Amino acid sequence: MPSRRAILSLIGGGAVLAATAAGGFVALNQPSHAARAAWREAGLPQEARRRFLSFALLAPNPHNMQPWAARLEGDDSLSLYCDLDRRLPETDPFDRQTLIGHGCFMELFALAAAQEGYAAEIDLFPEGAPEMTARLDARPVARVRLREGGATPDPLFAHVLSRRTNRNAYDAREVPPGALAALAAAGASYGMTAHAIGEGETAAALRDLTWRAHEVEVLTPATWKESLDVMRIGAGEVARHRDGLSLEGPMLGALSAAGILTRETLADPSSQAFRQGLDMYRPLAASARAFAWIANDGASREGEIAAGRAYMRLALTAEALGLAIHPWSQALQEYAEMEALYEEVHALIGGGQRLQMLVRAGYASPVVPAPRRGLSALFDGEA
Repeated sequence: MPSRRAILSLIGGGAVLAATAAGGFVALNQPSHAARAAWREAGLPQEARRRFLSFALLAPNPHNMQPWAARLEGDDSLSLYCDLDRRLPETDPFDRQTLIGHGCFMELFALAAAQEGYAAEIDLFPEGAPEMTARLDARPVARVRLREGGATPDPLFAHVLSRRTNRNAYDAREVPPGALAALAAAGASYGMTAHAIGEGETAAALRDLTWRAHEVEVLTPATWKESLDVMRIGAGEVARHRDGLSLEGPMLGALSAAGILTRETLADPSSQAFRQGLDMYRPLAASARAFAWIANDGASREGEIAAGRAYMRLALTAEALGLAIHPWSQALQEYAEMEALYEEVHALIGGGQRLQMLVRAGYASPVVPAPRRGLSALFDGEA
């Protein structure tokens, strides 16, 4: 392990660690290969439902908590539940974002099934849905029955394994109007209203607004602690948990080894780690030149599932177009400290509807896939 002095030399601007053990340190602090096994194992299970679920669990979801549980029933059915211990009560007090994640999961399951000719017949909330301002409970979110010969393959399935949420800074390159139109068309699935815009006054306003919303979430102690609690610092933690917010790579490993990057320092607004962490996101927000959003009437839990299915199609379409996307939806959250920005963003682009997703879109350097807990975790909570 490099010395603290060697690590600080790296942090200070060296591309080379000033230590003989530098090569080993860098190698040990690359993104965890084991934590991404689910991406390599998708499609391998012999049993059809498990095979389709192995693709579904790759769906985007809030804070990468993967809040899904499944139970196989009979020969052709399953029930989908929310893992209630994997919700985010501070940033997602009514479990709206959690249900959007379930919608993404269902869309990937349906796409995987259709690839083999099966229709996924989805019955939402078969035992009733929670009220809009209540929390999810132990009742199933959906029951799904497979019907052989009831579907044809969808071209979007080809992009399931390459889809990523890309949090890098985006290039100073305009997204062509045709690509923006394709994003909007994909997001308008399942009864949604969707828009995609390029550079202009509205994009500039959204850059400013989404940054201010990010600051609110980070500067609100309860919501920031919720994020800190699920941060996985270093490849070891990422491999152990395979969920949450991953902080990996040689630079972050160096900061962690030096005692600069810890949960304690990140929790302290006066610390160098906290200030640098906040500053790190400023150029990301400033780099956004295009945005897309999805909205509906916000009147039902079923509509939140539909928003997730529509977003999944938008995300796969972005991958097909060679575009990077990154949800930046803090302003859509329902806790008290975000209320003013919630009203502001809805006045700006809501068009009288309830915004469900807001993302930046553009071109960026590629990223590795997010960690996943694996198929067994859907059934027994184990990685």
